[in-house]
Amino acid sequence: MYLIGQLAKLCDVSSDTLRFYEKNGLLKPAGRSDSGYRLYSEADLSRVKFIMRSKAIGLSLDEIRELLDIRLEACQHSCAEVKAITQAKLDEVDKKMAELKRIRLALKKINDACCGHVDDDASHCSILEALGDHDDEPDKSDPSIQCCSGRCREE
Repeated sequence: MYLIGQLAKLCDVSSDTLRFYEKNGLLKPAGRSDSGYRLYSEADLSRVKFIMRSKAIGLSLDEIRELLDIRLEACQHSCAEVKAITQAKLDEVDKKMAELKRIRLALKKINDACCGHVDDDASHCSILEALGDHDDEPDKSDPSIQCCSGRCREE
């Protein structure tokens, strides 16, 4: 049996992290010592390592809890149930990646359009103009738009 500090050290987490997992229903001490300290078993050690590996691949606490529940009664669940959880997370990651790519492209367009000269004031900055409220004007994030509306100093 391990005390909370010993388990934390073995899992490379803080005691507070273990208490957090306990509070959120992911971990339950195997028992208490005569003096009231939490005691953890080898199974608890395995469970915390499972939680940490699950977190490392981006699973949420709810997803981890669901996997832990399935793991406890593995014979009553199918691999398809487990795969559905990881597939849903994979779909979510793919969606986030697509959104980040879109954001990066938009940022790159407006960033590339700006001259960025330190000696020019920002009153005609193409980035500020692109982000402004100009519904009736062309897309300021268009890379063909010149920084500072062509007012930048020549180098």
